[in-house]
Amino acid sequence: MESLTKTEERIMHVIWTLKKAFVKDVIDELPDPKPPYNTVSSVIRLLEKKGFVGHKAYGKTHQYHPLIGKDEYSKRTFRDMLGSYFEGSYKSLVSFIVNEEKLSDKEIEELEALIQAKKSEK
Repeated sequence: MESLTKTEERIMHVIWTLKKAFVKDVIDELPDPKPPYNTVSSVIRLLEKKGFVGHKAYGKTHQYHPLIGKDEYSKRTFRDMLGSYFEGSYKSLVSFIVNEEKLSDKEIEELEALIQAKKSEK
């Protein structure tokens, strides 16, 4: 699976949310200032070439739908980030989050509870 640019990812999030969308529908969901129709159409065609979206034709108009789920893409992107930035170590990732982010006591307790729940499953 290819990586997406920030622009492609932004448009994919809209398509994942809408499930089925014409270019105009995607534009309507994007923040102001709205990109030109041709720009969004070109990006969606690139997403189609990369295998992320498919379409159903209605004459000359196409309705697009995701071929790759958001969860699938998120998992792959997370694995790539974990490997690239944390040498595949979950410990390094959690250490980074705890040390670099300003976690509240409640958030730390929630993380601890998640870890304990996972340990109980095993």
